[in-house]
Amino acid sequence: MGLLERIIDPKPDEIARLLARPALEADSVASVVADIIEDVRLHGDSALLAYAERFDHARLASLSISRSVMEAAKASLDEKLRTAIDRAKRNIERFHTAQRPRDEQVETEPGVYCWRTSMPLETVGIYVPGGSAPLFSTVLMLGIPAQLAGCRHVVLTTPPRSDGTIHPAILYAASISGVTKIVAAGGAQAIAALAYGTESVPAVDKIFGPGNRFVTEAKQQVSARRCAIDLPAGPSEVMVVVDASSNPIFTAADLLSQAEHGPDSQAILVVSADDVLAGQALIDAVERELETQLEKLPRKELALRSLQHAKAVLVTDLELLPRVINTYGPEHLIVNTADFALVEKQVRNAGSVFLGEWTCESAGDYASGTNHTLPTAGWARSYSGVSLDSFYKKITFQRITSQGLQSLGPVIETMATAESLDAHAQAVRVRLSSIEEEQK
Repeated sequence: MGLLERIIDPKPDEIARLLARPALEADSVASVVADIIEDVRLHGDSALLAYAERFDHARLASLSISRSVMEAAKASLDEKLRTAIDRAKRNIERFHTAQRPRDEQVETEPGVYCWRTSMPLETVGIYVPGGSAPLFSTVLMLGIPAQLAGCRHVVLTTPPRSDGTIHPAILYAASISGVTKIVAAGGAQAIAALAYGTESVPAVDKIFGPGNRFVTEAKQQVSARRCAIDLPAGPSEVMVVVDASSNPIFTAADLLSQAEHGPDSQAILVVSADDVLAGQALIDAVERELETQLEKLPRKELALRSLQHAKAVLVTDLELLPRVINTYGPEHLIVNTADFALVEKQVRNAGSVFLGEWTCESAGDYASGTNHTLPTAGWARSYSGVSLDSFYKKITFQRITSQGLQSLGPVIETMATAESLDAHAQAVRVRLSSIEEEQK
């Protein structure tokens, strides 16, 4: 049996069940997280310091990272990596700058003016995982739009290394992305600190960033009681759509680029073929490449655990292909087929889409310019990924002239009376009476 579980021409009403996401040890997570949140809420910094020693094996003298330490990271960073981070920053900045809102005033009818203003969030929190890999790219993806939007305070939390330090790439990315404060705290405890505040961590208006199932659960819990979050998110996932024109080497590499994130990540291969025999041959070719590339992968064991719930969906009916894509609603969708432009037009549910053989998902993760903070676990059916808009709240304004109220007032009165809300109607009547008195 190969690495990928094979599904051939699934019935539309069975797609969701056949491609169900893996759920690992979910039952006990909620209660553990609730206890951590309450501990941090009650005990603040002392709880964070205790958790740093318990989970990160780091004894910290202070939770806050000084500005001088942030700036010194530049000198300790490899020049090639620093140059790459700078270039990625420019592209992310360009793409997100183009998203700046254009607030316009509308005269809905004569004398009635309505408009909306985009107001940057005052204080935002960014969570950056640092466990098996220091995700400095996430600092760019979240810090840059926060800076462009005009958020005054950008607080970054990330777990310390065992010696109490933060990876210099994270510090450097923070120093060029508008981060105003860095706190050495990770896990659910960091989310609790951002939500409720501690002696070292200011409470924020909204929390952004990916994390493991404990971080995700903590974000969900605080969003129900305390502050907003960017979006529901879980383990990373990719769906790769290929056909006979696709290079199996590229396909295997794309599948592994998500599988290496962790054991609960999911990789789905979708093969579009004229017949089952041809499709099976394509899957065979990809599996051979997976085996070859796995042998050279430093995170081989993680990827292998992830591939235990990977799937290969063989589709011989072109009308079934968009059903498979949109029912699953992948975080990352790679369409590497000869007719990718046609498939593109049929995509309704996806976090971010990568088109053509040269557009690997890694580009979006790092440096093309789009944001890599995306909805997972099927939330792409109703949520967008993070954008500049995520760092604003919208406030509506309106102004009505006396002439405008004379025209619109009777409409408001009629509707308010019909809803038995006479005080609403009265607010109009007293004004109309006043206007009539002035006109006498």
